Amino acid sequence: MAQLQSVPAPNGLTQQMEFELALEFTRIVEEAAIESAKTMGMGDRPRSDQVATEAMRRAMDSVPMRGTIVIGEGERDKAPMLYIGEKVGAKADNLALPEVDIAVDPLEGTNLCATGAANAITVLAASERGGLLHAPDCYMEKLVVGPSCKDGIDLDAPVKYNLKMIAKSLSRDVKDLVIIVLDRPRHEKLINDIRAAGARIKLIGDGDLSAGIAAAVLGTGVHAVMGTGGAPEGVITAAAMRCLNGEILARLVIDRPELEERVTKMGIKDTKKIYRAEDLAPGENIVFAATGVTDGSLLRGVRFFGDGIRTQSLVMTRSTGKVRFIDSIHVHQGPEFKVRF
Repeated sequence: MAQLQSVPAPNGLTQQMEFELALEFTRIVEEAAIESAKTMGMGDRPRSDQVATEAMRRAMDSVPMRGTIVIGEGERDKAPMLYIGEKVGAKADNLALPEVDIAVDPLEGTNLCATGAANAITVLAASERGGLLHAPDCYMEKLVVGPSCKDGIDLDAPVKYNLKMIAKSLSRDVKDLVIIVLDRPRHEKLINDIRAAGARIKLIGDGDLSAGIAAAVLGTGVHAVMGTGGAPEGVITAAAMRCLNGEILARLVIDRPELEERVTKMGIKDTKKIYRAEDLAPGENIVFAATGVTDGSLLRGVRFFGDGIRTQSLVMTRSTGKVRFIDSIHVHQGPEFKVRF
């Protein structure tokens, strides 16, 4: 019987994540995006999420890895697949394959897809074992900025102070800033404070994860994301920030006794802790992949044409410092198929 090989050393894992798994993860988010795009504008939010989840899980079955879902569609008794703790991979019992923790949002912006609005994406982040925080499914205060601003912000500081620091770091006036905020009643005071300070606001219905990525990329016209959103999405955003040299400051919102009990069982002792990107996504071998479902500020959506499908994806690998925008054409191979530009 052949001897089982040991798990690769960190350098070997880096090479596997960069040269093998990064492309596989891209394929996973592409397939989820294509399936969900087929439901775009049909007004069926559950269906959009379901087909994305099924496509993502199906694609994972062919990836050579020993993967564990650490952030997914919920606990095992609440989600049929991509649940927290689920083992994924083509040969998950093969010790020669890399151990990978995976965080997914099969369709960020289910409402956006269902209504045909902008910025719906499919997302996956992965790292070596222990490289992504197992965040509870609760709210999280967030402040996301790009590389130039990451050293001057403070989650507990007044909004006006943070806006001044962001503007100073970018060598511009506060009135020139654009801040993304989720359009929710809970953000009424935040919205008033931002406007009182003189900055402009871009209100979004969903998708603070894609918004966070936009804040860390120059030229998108977005300078920060502020407000309260999902904690799982915060961890995935942190993985992107580790690849983009941006920053997220975050704190869990523990506002119910049962939630406090749950996070204690998860090993989170300090519920008031302010997390940075390196706390939420401490891994060294982080891979982040996203594909546009509908057109957005960063990625184009899925486009269907007679002989195939075109997708645009963002793939980042922290350990090698690569940020790739990938245009893919998935052709329906027939005797007379044509590839369109």
